[in-house]
Formats: sequence, C-alpha cells, structure tokens
Amino acid sequence: MIKRSSISTGHRLFLLIFALIFFVPAGIGFADKLYAFFFVSGLKPDGRFADGRFALIPLMNYLLVFGGMFCLLIWAIANGMFKDVEAPKYTMLENERELDAAEGFAWDDDAREIHP
Repeated sequence: MIKRSSISTGHRLFLLIFALIFFVPAGIGFADKLYAFFFVSGLKPDGRFADGRFALIPLMNYLLVFGGMFCLLIWAIANGMFKDVEAPKYTMLENERELDAAEGFAWDDDAREIHP
C-alpha cells in the first residue's frame, strides 16, 4: 500500500494566492479583449452594425470557447475532481504494482526498483 500525503493549510493558501495572482490579470485581459472586439464591431443602439462586422467572428469564438470551458469547470467542480488532486498518481502506482505482481515481478520495499 502506498502512503498518501495530505495537503496542509499553508499549501492550500499558497495555491489560492497563486491562482488569484494568475487568474485575475488573465480575466481582466480577456474582458478587455472582448470589450475591444465589441467596440470595434460598431454595434449601434438600434441594432445596426458599422464597418466592423469582421470583429464579430472572433468575438463569437471567444464567447463560445469561454462558455464551453466554463461549463467544463463547473462540471469538474460539481463532480469533485478538485477535492484530491494527488489521488490519481497514487492510484496509478497501486495499479502498476498490482499488474507487476500479476506478471510475476516483485517490488522492493522502498518501491524504487522492480525485480523479475
């Protein structure tokens, strides 16, 4: 059995601060780019467009991709995929150990080497 480590409160706080430092400027840049495309498109209050119709396609691409990624993020959070991000590596190692045992290979106690 492979020993699993738990994430400390300090580590979680560091990840939260790092995410804020990274995602807030990225979100501001994304919003600024959307505003620039919308402004260039020349949408008038009466629903008509000026000569900037070329900006509508990139604007729609940005909005559709953002909407899809946001839906995937909400789905991942709702299914608990961010609760224990370290678990998949331990599961993979446990599966490898079981497969090697079934094929006749033995692991050392420190799990660094495999011997036939």
